[in-house]
Amino acid sequence: MKLKSVSKVLSALVISTLFLAACSGDGGNSNKTTTKTKEPAKTQQVDTTSFPKKTSNDGKEVEGGTLNYGLISDTPFEGILNYVFYDGQPDFEVLQFFDEALLGADENFVYDQTGAANYELSEDKKTITLKIKDHVNWHDGQPVTAEDLEYAYLVIGHPKYQGPRYDTQMQMIVGMEDYHAGKADKIAGIKVSDEKTISITFKEANPSVLTGLWAYPLHKKYLGNIPVDKLVESDQIRKNPIGFGPFKIKKIVPGEAVEFVANEDYWQGKPKLDGVSLKIVNPQVATASLKNGDIDFSELPVDQYMQAKELNNIEILGTIDLAYSYIGFKLGHRNPDTGVTKMDNPKFQDKRLRQAMAYALDNKQVGEKLYNSLRFPATTVVPPSFPKYHDKSIKGYSKDVEKAKKLLDEAGYKDINNDGLREDPKGNEFKINFASMSGGDIAEPLAKFYIQSWKEIGLDVQLVDGRLHEFNSFYEMIEKDDPKVDIYLAAWGTGSDPDPSGIWHSQAMFNYIRWVNEKSDELLAKGISPEAFEEDYRVQVYNEWQALVHEEVPVIPTLFRYNLGAANKRVKGLSMNGGIVDSWHDVSVTAEQPEK
Repeated sequence: MKLKSVSKVLSALVISTLFLAACSGDGGNSNKTTTKTKEPAKTQQVDTTSFPKKTSNDGKEVEGGTLNYGLISDTPFEGILNYVFYDGQPDFEVLQFFDEALLGADENFVYDQTGAANYELSEDKKTITLKIKDHVNWHDGQPVTAEDLEYAYLVIGHPKYQGPRYDTQMQMIVGMEDYHAGKADKIAGIKVSDEKTISITFKEANPSVLTGLWAYPLHKKYLGNIPVDKLVESDQIRKNPIGFGPFKIKKIVPGEAVEFVANEDYWQGKPKLDGVSLKIVNPQVATASLKNGDIDFSELPVDQYMQAKELNNIEILGTIDLAYSYIGFKLGHRNPDTGVTKMDNPKFQDKRLRQAMAYALDNKQVGEKLYNSLRFPATTVVPPSFPKYHDKSIKGYSKDVEKAKKLLDEAGYKDINNDGLREDPKGNEFKINFASMSGGDIAEPLAKFYIQSWKEIGLDVQLVDGRLHEFNSFYEMIEKDDPKVDIYLAAWGTGSDPDPSGIWHSQAMFNYIRWVNEKSDELLAKGISPEAFEEDYRVQVYNEWQALVHEEVPVIPTLFRYNLGAANKRVKGLSMNGGIVDSWHDVSVTAEQPEK
């Protein structure tokens, strides 16, 4: 599935805090689909313990060379090429080459001193100070300054900002809420000391400052004259974006391809590659493109793993992803003008209906048979890629048809006319409209399998418009709370910060399910409180929160996943963490042409 993305991406890992993995349906970075099936066909199982995280090629590097990168997608990339505004995984895959955060992170996604800036946390843990290192320059030669990072916060907090980054943690900055309300011209808690030094002060200590602080600057001299509400559509973001990453954009074919050249002035030194050529590759031809040497690296659609593993010119890498797939219930709507979310859709207010729909599904079978065990049942909404915070004691919902039927009976959903389908508690016809995404070969069988599973317990579930929807139109329906969507199949990439507020807080833009729950908001606030610096306390809070989500079922977690990458054997120095390439600056090739 394709992922949508949210907030706070880490530097070396380039992973967004809530890597809004709004996956295309559910099938590994491309939603898969074509045939009718009562249950997934049996497939071979995969030894998931054997995946390396780094290419094994230790040959002699050739000087320079161009790497061919395949962006696996059945739809064009949207072209919002700026971290402050983008929200789709395809755009992220373009961004990773030419822009980055100021802060680096270690293997556990905690900020360290390896990035383009060093940081220091005050004794009371309320203020973090960043000092940008020497020779960190934008691609136009201008230095990256403290004012550029301040400008990013001024844009995100602006009343007319149209992106998704104004979240709970942004609101914790001293003075941010007054600035956002138009009561102040500046953010009181953000101070620029000199050209390279900036401090950000929060109302109270917050442990996520070391995993989720926004550290992406905006080029103020390049963008500052554009009104904030016009930025996202500007040529400076769509056609001629500038970053300070290892590669510069030479040419963009909108939605289709990008040609990058090495940034010889990069702060870590010139990259080993002369350039990168990125192009859209349809999921259905990904393996053929790898086999023919048309691409050097791409994410590997899970449904093509069995074919791809037979190729002798590639190496397959794999990591457990910072993501989970889910079925979301549309519980209300968000007012786009006020930003206020209300849980006012009566259709799914009874949690017994939601629980019954969860008990109807056999996600273990889906993971084994559709995904060769490269997907496995999601038990909570905190994936095991967060071993400290993933609550193993929660077993999730496994298939139990009798329990599902009993819950529906108790809730008053009964088959009055004996047609095999249940009516609602008032005796009216009860139909559920289900939105799912198109993509590769798994999307349609998966959607139909879920639909048939719900029919087994007497629920009439139908695809919205009678078909699957492509990535961009799907998310337009979800984001705008299209009333024809009752439930939908998608996924979230949680990213590097364990704080889930950006997706789950009742008033968060990315709370697509529109779940408003006072206890959930209370626990989310505790998870980023001063007390949460004590790890045991934070674990306890997030365990309690996971238990609440499990009980209330605003979403049905379906699958955790392995993220696979396929690298041509001429590729050297490429490593993955959490499903993302660590550092493109270090990647090289050992032959002039890809192996075929």
